[in-house]
Parts: sequence; structure tokens; C-alpha cells
Amino acid sequence: QVQLAESGGGGVQPGGSLRLSCEASISGCRFYAMGWFRQAPGKQRELVARINQESTTNYVDSVKGRFTISRDNDKNTVYLQMNSLKAEATAVYSCTIWGTDVWGQGTLVTVSS
Repeated sequence: QVQLAESGGGGVQPGGSLRLSCEASISGCRFYAMGWFRQAPGKQRELVARINQESTTNYVDSVKGRFTISRDNDKNTVYLQMNSLKAEATAVYSCTIWGTDVWGQGTLVTVSS
């Protein structure tokens, strides 16, 4: 069964940047849309960004212009570049193969001064 592994989380000050990676254990994810979700403490999980097989992207309004989702099919990896981070971005970020129950373990992003 395919597994997803996120990395790149950590602590950063407001206004800073992080790049998250989501690597799949097998090739073939190029045939699927992929999504990044986040769950902040005490809140429901929300979609942050989605990228389809043709690399068409969608974003939640709160991150438009600051976050960029991309994919490298040769590396079986999806990225989330996060710039101009705000405190409200603090959350566990997880990736998923769209429309499946395949999720990574998540990576914690903390934005704090």
C-alpha cells in the first residue's frame, strides 16, 4: 500500500517561510490529484491547497498569493511553499492522495515570535 511521508515542518517567526514536502512510497501518484490539509489546535481539518494531474492548483482564500503547491512526478513528491507566514498558520500539515484514505503522518508548523 502506498505511504506518504511529510517533512519540512518546524518553527518559524511571522513573516518567515517554510517548504513542506510529501513523498510517496511508490510511483504512480502522478495519476492522482494531491492535497495539503492542516489542522490547528482545537479546529477542524481544512484544505489548504490542491494540485491535479495537470498541475492545476487551487488554494483556500487565506493563503492565496503566499502559498504555492507544486509537484515533481519524477521524485513522487508534492511540495507546499509557504511564504509570509502568519501565526494562524500554526497547525499540523498533512498531505493526501485526493479521493482516497491515504494520508501522511503530518508535520507540525509553528509560527511564533
